[in-house]
Amino acid sequence: MAAKKKFYVVWKGKRPGIYETWADCKSQIEGFKGAQYKSFSEFSEAKKAFNSNYEEYKGKSKKKKELSPEELLKIGNPNYDSISVDAASSGNPGRMEYQGVDTKSMKVLFKQGPFEQGTSNVGEFLALVHGLAFLKQKRSNRIIYSDSRIAIGWVRKKKCGTKLQKNAKNAQLFELIERAEDWLRKNRYNTPIVKWETGAWGEIPADFGRK
Repeated sequence: MAAKKKFYVVWKGKRPGIYETWADCKSQIEGFKGAQYKSFSEFSEAKKAFNSNYEEYKGKSKKKKELSPEELLKIGNPNYDSISVDAASSGNPGRMEYQGVDTKSMKVLFKQGPFEQGTSNVGEFLALVHGLAFLKQKRSNRIIYSDSRIAIGWVRKKKCGTKLQKNAKNAQLFELIERAEDWLRKNRYNTPIVKWETGAWGEIPADFGRK
């Protein structure tokens, strides 16, 4: 019987990311002092873990951590007067697409891709910038949700921190990255970017429903 597929999260290594084989994971952590990594049976679990932190998963079972009633009360409910963005990638890198939806109705407001040789983090970054530009154009005061701490950090720095290598297949994607970075440098916005609390609220409404 074939072995069940695993996904390997590398929080600290030569190139942090999600890998589909132990060999790829090992190549990122071997010889790297203080490497942080863990395997997961589902890509959705790996993605959530990667967007969280190693300490939350270290030494714990792969079963999703249940939040206490006190924690749920502290987090509260999402603000439905908002839009939500997300990305999906088939592989790392692989075919990537992203979208933005109305948080309450889940109506798709914009969608781009698929793009060849992309990553989920790049897609999350582009989705956030697209969402910011969309709300500014509409003169909307709604907030924007993302479940990616990495992408939120990149947007705040006005720089996509991907280590993805540019090639002929993803040249168009890198053009979009440059345009997004240029937009961030040249535009001011007041839109609050808020982390979607997956542990309390479930999958972000913009989730593609596939991992």
